Amino acid sequence: MKLPFPVLLAAALTAAAGPAAPPQSAPPASAGACTLVVHITGFRNQKGDAGATLFTSPDGWPEDNAKSYRHDAFPISGDHATATFDHLPAGRYGVAVLHDENSNHKLDRNFLKIPKEGFGFANNPHVGLSAPKWEDATVNVTCPVTETDIRLIYK
Repeated sequence: MKLPFPVLLAAALTAAAGPAAPPQSAPPASAGACTLVVHITGFRNQKGDAGATLFTSPDGWPEDNAKSYRHDAFPISGDHATATFDHLPAGRYGVAVLHDENSNHKLDRNFLKIPKEGFGFANNPHVGLSAPKWEDATVNVTCPVTETDIRLIYK
């Protein structure tokens, strides 16, 4: 069953809640030698934090932070933020980001369930009424450093 986009993002984009344990489909738990740098642009203000979440498979994408590989909060500077994930094994990661303006660790929505805060995905896919497929929002991380740009969407 396909859930409405805001419902899908509600749990997945609680990025500031801290790292989660890797799911079974994640790369090995041993630290890798790769770094993923996510440049997030388009913030409408400097309130709160930028949250970023990595998934190693479609399992849980993007609504289940418990199944994410890693998630964390990062400071905003002007209209951009940089999310850096060190010690990653090489591989393919789905990336979702959030502008958590009030630092409540969740995507806030209005009474129609439309997101009130900014969000985005790797590769900047078109977002309609549902989140993009994991395959459309992935980055192939290679060593030593992989960089990607995500522009926030405000509905």
